[in-house]
Amino acid sequence: MPNLSYHEQKDKENILKLRNLIRDLPPFCGDFFRGIEPRTSSRTRIAYAYDLHVFFDFLKKENPVLHKLDIKEITLDHLDQLSVTDFEEYMEYLKYRFNDKNQEVMNKERGIMRKICSLKSFYNYYYRSERIKNNPAALVTLPKLHEKEIIRLDVDEVALLLDEVEAGENLTEKQKAFHKKTKTRDLALLTLLLGTGIRVSECVGINISDIDFKNGGIRIYRKGGKEVTVYFGTEVEDALLDYLEERDQILPEKGSEDALFLSLQRKRISVRSVENLVKKYARPVAPLKPITPHKLRSTYGTNLYRETGDIYLVADVLGHSDVNTTKRHYAALEDERRRSARNKVKLREHEYKE
Repeated sequence: MPNLSYHEQKDKENILKLRNLIRDLPPFCGDFFRGIEPRTSSRTRIAYAYDLHVFFDFLKKENPVLHKLDIKEITLDHLDQLSVTDFEEYMEYLKYRFNDKNQEVMNKERGIMRKICSLKSFYNYYYRSERIKNNPAALVTLPKLHEKEIIRLDVDEVALLLDEVEAGENLTEKQKAFHKKTKTRDLALLTLLLGTGIRVSECVGINISDIDFKNGGIRIYRKGGKEVTVYFGTEVEDALLDYLEERDQILPEKGSEDALFLSLQRKRISVRSVENLVKKYARPVAPLKPITPHKLRSTYGTNLYRETGDIYLVADVLGHSDVNTTKRHYAALEDERRRSARNKVKLREHEYKE
């Protein structure tokens, strides 16, 4: 069997995971996942599968007609009988429930909205193919979303974060012992995230062969497997070159030979490990901000927009398929720019008396 790339391997794992999830759903659900397969990623389909598990679990627990049935015995005819009221009760249920492990789960408005959107797609599929006569999900009003404040690092905090990675002064004694071994790698990784705005999943998938120092570009794979080149500046280049000198001395484990960033176990670093190291270095620098790799992406987007004022460029560099997504993220900055423009255009030259 040929060696799979990191992204192909992840996709394979997701497909196998999805098959296991679908096995626990009613048999007709398989048609839905086959129907949406050409236009969705494996990660999106897994999210749908989790959301449908929650919905069918609700029907079994709360619906007086269906509570005696096993989840796999629920049919499309049963779904055809549900009303808008059933969905409103489901939204109420999502606010506070217990999962399969009897753990408390609470969903806020964004979590509820995502699960209802999943159901709308699910119902639309069977309604369009005329396998159900009613589509109550289409009549459900989505919860009102309150805009979240975008958390990002200020310019001085970015510098302090990179200083902390270099010095490790605020780490625990145990963390300092590891810091000596990983400092150069961590500095290259965080400089890359802050200097390009790539996603953490894109970062961990980078191979050494993906870097083109001649043109200052790195090949990455966006959501859905789209291959693009992102460009980096001299600060990122210097940090990567320093790390590659060290990386050349490491003998990687089988399967991670070309991986750019390696763990201490000499395997390709994981998303979870990157999340942990970002949290570790950011905590002393910005203790009141829950900094994650995604917040570093927002920090880059903010800095790029402040420097260029070009929202379309920011959308393109960040890989947003819809510029409106970008506009929502940087609406406050757009307003700031509009305010700063109020005195730029002069209508008449005023003469001031001495």
